[in-house]
Amino acid sequence: MVRDELLRLRASAVAEEATLARDLEALFAASRDSNADDEHDPEGATVGFERAQLTALLAAARERITEVDDALSRVDRGTYGICERCGKPIAQERLGARPFARHCIACA
Repeated sequence: MVRDELLRLRASAVAEEATLARDLEALFAASRDSNADDEHDPEGATVGFERAQLTALLAAARERITEVDDALSRVDRGTYGICERCGKPIAQERLGARPFARHCIACA
């Protein structure tokens, strides 16, 4: 059950990563194909912001994949749901909200 939820979260994050990567590449391609001067173009700030936002979202999606992969490894090792700092169980409510949590509330 935990593994299934983690695999669902991973698939969702992988799909999001692929979409964001395509969007970012399309933005880069549009910028390369344009003669616009971002520095002096009134839309330049918007393009720069969009590029920064997509880059940050892509990094977050990749980090989420790593977190889920690490949680899946903990499931395999039998340490899933155990706080990495204090060794106590992580509350089910916390795992429900954040299935890849490494620490209990007190240690987080």
